[in-house]
Amino acid sequence: MIVRDAASADADSLSAIYGDAVLHGFGTFEEDPPSAAEMDTRRCAIQDQGLPYLVAEMDGRILGFAYAGPFRPRAAYRYTLEDSVYVSPQAKGKGVGRAVLSAVISACEALGVRQLMAVIGDKENAGSIGLHSALGFEQTGTSRSVGFKHGRWVDVVYMQKALNGGDTLVPSGPGVSLKGH
Repeated sequence: MIVRDAASADADSLSAIYGDAVLHGFGTFEEDPPSAAEMDTRRCAIQDQGLPYLVAEMDGRILGFAYAGPFRPRAAYRYTLEDSVYVSPQAKGKGVGRAVLSAVISACEALGVRQLMAVIGDKENAGSIGLHSALGFEQTGTSRSVGFKHGRWVDVVYMQKALNGGDTLVPSGPGVSLKGH
């Protein structure tokens, strides 16, 4: 398995993997799967900011993807990013999520990010919560019943990982540039 930067040629795979999560899961609160073109637009928006958007590939097939985007748009959040990770149904539980999210974490560290947030749909999402816990994230809170999807109320679990000394040091660099904010 290789982890690499996502490219336009990956748009169909990104759309299929994410579309499955939209239709069958609670990890995202989106209810209509976006097209491949829309997924590519979203990918470009992340990468155009110099942020990581990576895929895990094996034998020419995309098995999963992860990226880090702005946590919130205000300038004071420039040292904090939010990760997202999605794995194809056939590849779940095979280390794909760990590989691609670990690479995103490393990329965030290289950018000087101080906090990486995970905003996980569904407190019963054991796969994502377990993956983030295994990679050093700590649960920081839960918002109850903030989404309604697939006929039921869904919670959001917040997890956080300190990078580059977290809040123990005053930042020395400019942080992540949030274009347009």
